[in-house]
Amino acid sequence: MKNIILGFAIAATTLAACNNGNNETKKAKNDGMQNDTAMAIHHQTIIDTAVTQQATTYPAKEIIASYLQLKNSLTKDNGKEAAAAGNTIAAELAKVDMKSLPKEQVKNYMDVAGDLKEQAEYIGTNGSKIDNQREHFIMLSKDMVNFVKVFGNNGQTLYNDFCPMANNGKGATWISEIKEIKNPYFGGKMPECGLIKETIN
Repeated sequence: MKNIILGFAIAATTLAACNNGNNETKKAKNDGMQNDTAMAIHHQTIIDTAVTQQATTYPAKEIIASYLQLKNSLTKDNGKEAAAAGNTIAAELAKVDMKSLPKEQVKNYMDVAGDLKEQAEYIGTNGSKIDNQREHFIMLSKDMVNFVKVFGNNGQTLYNDFCPMANNGKGATWISEIKEIKNPYFGGKMPECGLIKETIN
């Protein structure tokens, strides 16, 4: 009888130890899953913060959009709208925090930003002189091609167009968001003069 009672006691102790072990294993698994989830959330927060900071400190999307607005204004022979877009480009460039740029892009930015701002400001202050705006748009467009190639196009397909008759027959480029040629250098006089030189994906 003592042996039977002793056997039951051993079995009960073993069963309790197994259950306790299972509970500890489950607890460890749950703790591990919670840690993994916490780490995933932490990493995503870091990524989201970096993306948000880049968007707020480096407005590439807004600069490209303002350039396209300027280009479209010139195709419609609207110097006042072109001036407003030029002023917007200059204002967006003024917002850029150089510290937010990756080190390898600082030199590239400095190479194009000053000229972009200068041309945009000139266009912005000469709303009644569309011929002069178009002359400065030649340089602005050259710089924008480099700008887009260095800093990207924000996933938007763009077209590097070319008009051989612009710039006193020397030719000039511009960037467009549409395949259809709409010439900003001649506007309503020769709206379809030009060709797609390059597609920027």
